[in-house]
Amino acid sequence: MKLPRLVPRPRFPISAPSWPGGVPRRPQVRDTGVDYDTAWARRYGVRLARAAVIDGVTRPLVHALAAPTVDGLDRLESLVGPAIFVANHASHVDTPLILVSLPERFRHRCAVAAAADYFFDTRWKGAVNALSINAFPFERNRPSPRSTRLAGDLLIGGWNLLIFPEGGRSPDGWAHPHGAGAAYLAVRHGVAIVPIHIEGTRRILKKGGRGIRPSTTSVTIGQPLGPDTGEGARDFATRIERCIAVLADEQANGFWVARQRAAAGTTPSMTGPDASGWRRTWVLGEGRRRTDRERRWPPG
Repeated sequence: MKLPRLVPRPRFPISAPSWPGGVPRRPQVRDTGVDYDTAWARRYGVRLARAAVIDGVTRPLVHALAAPTVDGLDRLESLVGPAIFVANHASHVDTPLILVSLPERFRHRCAVAAAADYFFDTRWKGAVNALSINAFPFERNRPSPRSTRLAGDLLIGGWNLLIFPEGGRSPDGWAHPHGAGAAYLAVRHGVAIVPIHIEGTRRILKKGGRGIRPSTTSVTIGQPLGPDTGEGARDFATRIERCIAVLADEQANGFWVARQRAAAGTTPSMTGPDASGWRRTWVLGEGRRRTDRERRWPPG
């Protein structure tokens, strides 16, 4: 005997209930993403704890893992903050590497613009990032009045900013075109942009990679920049991008060669060739270039 097929009854209610007219709605509380409040991370006690961790734990760990060579610190001697530090971005190692490479007067007064949709998508991640690196949520995919206002308030309050204008880590080792957010803030608030080029962090921990490989890194700090008369944020962002490319050339081929190429307008682009993925990887040298210090981490 064939049993009848049981059809499940629809759940009740089938659709969401309507809100009664005339009854005021309670305002929705948003506490993640761009709405996460990081003001507590800049209170005096938290700042002391973070400074102790950065100097006592993060700095020796970064030096053991990345063995950085830092060039251009003399270019910061006459700089009076606040300033916006702008760098290429290839790895999660970039932020701690820059923080420990900066002079102490900038290091402990620096707030890091972090992607709101990635670093602040949950409250616990937001708390960890705000506490450890003084991160604040910043919209990377579209302009956000809240992000811009918060970054401006930090500059007005005397804080330096660290911004990665590519909007995220490079997936293949080549740089992406810069957004104009950092340049806009510099123009609006009259602060200097300090271009920085980082080399080697992708060998340690690349996007989508497995495990950590200790290696050597280089941090090259450029001359502080300001917008030219009548220069808009977009044009200023393009000039900042070119300056970081010159720093990359300086790191790879020396100061004199880099300046000659810059004067001739022949500085190699950091965005790489317009080719397929495997060719871009081959030109970059990944898979062929290794250093003596590279090894699998943790060992296994």
